[in-house]
Amino acid sequence: MSDAMIRVPAEVRDRLAVIAESRGTSIRTLVQEFAESTLTDEERRERAERTRAYLAENFGVDVSDEESAAMGARLRESFSRQQGVAS
Repeated sequence: MSDAMIRVPAEVRDRLAVIAESRGTSIRTLVQEFAESTLTDEERRERAERTRAYLAENFGVDVSDEESAAMGARLRESFSRQQGVAS
């Protein structure tokens, strides 16, 4: 694997250094973990469709767009509360 340089403002670099240190890792590992774990909109849609198909095939449950959106909103609200951010 070859390395690449990514230019960011000094404030961003410093923030990444603080986060990495608090997690006992490096900026390189932090950025790599972010890139590997962050889904694009298309990847999220594909995952949602696979999940819906799985639920229908294995449990006979058809999840509507409205139900999916409502559950997404509930999860975001719950996560925001846990993070101390108002939704």
